[in-house]
Amino acid sequence: MTPKYKRVLIKLSGEALAGKQGHGLDESVISGVVEQIKAVHDMGVEVALVIGGGNFWRGRQGKRMDRTTADHMGMLATVMNSLAMMDALEQRGIPTRVQTALIMTSVAEPYILRKALHHFEKKRVVIMACGTGNPYCSTDTAAAQRACEIQADVLMMAKNIDGIYDSDPKLNPAAKKYEHINYLDIIKNGIKAMDTTAATMCMENNIPVIAFGLDDKNSIVRVVCGERLGTVIDNN
Repeated sequence: MTPKYKRVLIKLSGEALAGKQGHGLDESVISGVVEQIKAVHDMGVEVALVIGGGNFWRGRQGKRMDRTTADHMGMLATVMNSLAMMDALEQRGIPTRVQTALIMTSVAEPYILRKALHHFEKKRVVIMACGTGNPYCSTDTAAAQRACEIQADVLMMAKNIDGIYDSDPKLNPAAKKYEHINYLDIIKNGIKAMDTTAATMCMENNIPVIAFGLDDKNSIVRVVCGERLGTVIDNN
């Protein structure tokens, strides 16, 4: 298989890493993701990861909690996922670095763009944790920002659902799946699969997004190699 993209940023939802148990980490899911990342890495593709933290904590859980505090707890949850993914990748022989937007030098590097680019030159996977480091910003926004900064060819959003729908398919069996959608339609119609800040950032920097299901067999490799999966979001 031949890769379509040279440099990709993969956004993994925390919930997807929890598997069917819905909370924490499912080792079989992580193992499957790692095998796909290894396959992509072996093709020579430069890989960055942003991982959500919803399998451990979501800010909206703290209903009586200060929003800033709750969001910082969510950032720490992304670090747990990132360290777990780093360990799993390195067990498969893939050199990996975790960079964090919040300073915690005993477990990870601070996020510095030039260092991230240097890691790509050294054939390392870079995991970017703690979102943007700012409350009121989702990990979708962080993924979009990092994709713009590293000039990724595509932002791949691996979810626990196989694309973007006009309504929640879990609640509406007749929900329509989009094969392709424009950024402006995402923003105008308030489609929740990707927050508007992230969509606007990718739209302004002309970075395509592919939203697809992590459960689909070999989906990460197939998307990297140009197979049409899930939903494509771009300016066309």
